[in-house]
Amino acid sequence: MEKHRCGWCIGDDLYEAYHDKEWGVPVKDDDRLFEFLILETFQAGLSWITILRKRENFRKAFDNFDYKKIAKYNQKKIDTLLQDASIIRNKLKINATITNAQAYMKVQDEFGSFSNYIWKFVDGKPIKNALKHYKDAPANTPLSDVISKDLKKRGFKSVGSTVIYAQMQATGMVNDHEVGCFRYSEV
Repeated sequence: MEKHRCGWCIGDDLYEAYHDKEWGVPVKDDDRLFEFLILETFQAGLSWITILRKRENFRKAFDNFDYKKIAKYNQKKIDTLLQDASIIRNKLKINATITNAQAYMKVQDEFGSFSNYIWKFVDGKPIKNALKHYKDAPANTPLSDVISKDLKKRGFKSVGSTVIYAQMQATGMVNDHEVGCFRYSEV
């Protein structure tokens, strides 16, 4: 018997694997949270499948998503990234990634970890929505507005409310699996 999945991932093996193993699973590890922050930032204006298909290229180009290294990127590294056709070559997003790595470490210093900071917005546990269809999921919420504004105040770039809501979905801060999806009750 085939599993029922959220409609957005049906028909693409990479999407289905991401949905089944990662999307909506609570992430509290700072390294993984930063990876998703990079990927969601680059995804803005593009389809998520485009980012998933380039994920390993991003991993190589951005030093395995090591924010400590990324925070020290210089113009030579930026120029190299802008020439790398295997990733999304967007100067604003590349510069935002460097700025965000620097701001990320400041948040870690203040809160002990980025996870402590970000998860406090949901009192440490996922918000579980009851969506009948994936298209019922919002693009942003009043809470993603609050988080976005707070991140911007802390020096983060390219972290609009829609990017932050996608981050919340990806990292399990919010469970937007369809109620009929096998993952809905598992996460």
